[in-house]
Parts: sequence; C-alpha cells; structure tokens
Amino acid sequence: MSAVPDGKKLVRSSSGLRMVPENGAFHSPFSLDEPQWVPDKECPRCMQCDTKFDFIRRKHHCRRCGRCFCDKCCSRKVALPRMCFVDPVRQCAECSLASQKEAEFYDKQIKVLLGGGTFVVTLGSSEKSETMTSRLSNNHRYLFLDGESHFEVELSRISSMQILMDGSSPGGGASRASGMLLQYRPMGSQDPQQLRVEAADDKKAASLWLTAMHKAAKLLYEARDQ
Repeated sequence: MSAVPDGKKLVRSSSGLRMVPENGAFHSPFSLDEPQWVPDKECPRCMQCDTKFDFIRRKHHCRRCGRCFCDKCCSRKVALPRMCFVDPVRQCAECSLASQKEAEFYDKQIKVLLGGGTFVVTLGSSEKSETMTSRLSNNHRYLFLDGESHFEVELSRISSMQILMDGSSPGGGASRASGMLLQYRPMGSQDPQQLRVEAADDKKAASLWLTAMHKAAKLLYEARDQ
C-alpha cells in the first residue's frame, strides 16, 4: 500500500484497488464495508440461475454483495464509490442497478452539497435566526454552517431529518423543498438538539441543495443498516 498527500491510501483487496482514508475512523458516512465472500465450497451453483459450476463455467463473486454467480449473471463492471474502488468492479445484476442509481448522487448531488446553499438557520428553541451558508465538508463527514457564527453537525450524529415542502411553485408546478428539520446529538452530548433550516432568497438553489441532502440522508440510513 502507498500513502497519498490527501490523507488517503491505496490498498489492494481480493475485490480490487481501493482508495481509503489513512485513518479508518474518518471514512465517509455514506461508505459501505466490503462484504465477506461466500466461500467457494459453499456455492456449487450460481446463486441466480442455478447453473452448476465446472471447469468451463467458472464462479465469480459480486464485489458488492459477496454472493457467487456464473459469468452471465455477474458480468457487469460498474463503479462502486461507496466502497472506494478506484475502477469499476464486477457486480451481479441487482447490485449493479443499485450502484448505477447511486452514481448520480456521486456525480451530481455531492457537487451540489459541497457547493452549499444559503439558509435561515434556527438552533433549538431559540427565537433568534441567522442567515448562514450550509455545505457538506470535503470528506463528507460534516455539515458546515457559516454566517456571523460557525458550527458543525457531524452527519453520523444525525438521528432524523425531515424535509419541509412549500406549496405549489409559480405557474402551478409541484411543491418543492423549502427547508429541513434535523435532530442530532452535538459532540460530547447525548441530548438531542434540533436545527431548523429554511431557504433564504435564492429558493430554487436552496431547493436543489435540500433535495440533494434528502438523497444523502437515504444513503446515510442505508449505510447504518448494513
């Protein structure tokens, strides 16, 4: 393995090359651990089409779920950023579809979240609100909120997220995201804190950021369930 200046290292596993944080405690909250492969001796047949393996029909492991398949059922090589693979890796049909859906999040929504949005932020039951820029940190682990003051919310400590919707948009279009309510535990505390974020002047840009945040929450909860 070799280290790189940005705090990540290149490691090789049985599944392929991965670029992971040097300190395992600082992995992205969206990341998934590599699965344990089903042992060869426990899968004499393809776990999708039931084809028997032999000298000609060789078995392959899906890099996302670890199950055993024939080449026909596990021939797709798809990017898998949630496991930090450098190159596209072999996946079964079901897993490749899931990875393809996630690709849009990494290609588009992550950029929106990193770019940030402007919101009116209210902390807890305070009657005082502040206009702040909310953005995702480069390592995807924190929400940074910057205005006259600054504070951070660690994504792994968010317990719930509710997206607030406004009424129909001008022209009779569908409603759009206008804010969000977060419940989280501040560092060093087990007591939940509420954070209310509402769109400021540029409501269209704020709605795009909130929609991306909603998709991020889905991946976050999925990662916790793995």
